[in-house]
Amino acid sequence: MRVLIGCETSGVMRRAFSELGHDTWSCDLLPADDGSNRHIRGDVRDHLGDGWDLLIVAHPPCTRLCNSGVRWLHNPPPGRTLADMWRELDEGVALFTTCWRAPIDRVAVENPIMHRHARERMPANLPRPQIVQPWWFGDRAKKATGFYLRGLPRLSPTDKLTLPPTGSDEAKRWEAVHRAPPGPDRWKFRSQTFAGIARACASQWGGYALEAAA
Repeated sequence: MRVLIGCETSGVMRRAFSELGHDTWSCDLLPADDGSNRHIRGDVRDHLGDGWDLLIVAHPPCTRLCNSGVRWLHNPPPGRTLADMWRELDEGVALFTTCWRAPIDRVAVENPIMHRHARERMPANLPRPQIVQPWWFGDRAKKATGFYLRGLPRLSPTDKLTLPPTGSDEAKRWEAVHRAPPGPDRWKFRSQTFAGIARACASQWGGYALEAAA
């Protein structure tokens, strides 16, 4: 399959699909962290019509779309205005919508559960997301990850772990993403793709796409 991984710099999802033999490319405005020559540096929207069989938009900007950021639409952070916040919301919706409507048969767009202002601006046929957790796929971590799916099945857990006791030191380590302190690289740490989820996407969605194309 020809697979495009949009909005990814880590290469985690790209490598998972490549390891199964798919012709896989990542695309982002930033360079690839691993220096891969199978990374397109640019706006993913400029490459959606290049003949892909499967599109996964791994980490589109979601700060203005998700429930955790809705407060900024009413009380902007220091140095920003309400107009800035609502403009960024519209920009996030535009990117999401263009990817969702890409001329590709199988599409998965990663995003958290959206607040009502974002949802009201989205395509009418947008389904509710499938919410998965890294610990369903063998990674010792908690981070609700939403996939909006078109032409693809819901992911099935592959290696479901037992959650550590609430409040324990181990539980706090599993919550490292949510406990990340403020800093210039916090956004990258919080948007990381877990290897177990990437392997499940490659195996299940890649295999489904191959069967559908046969």
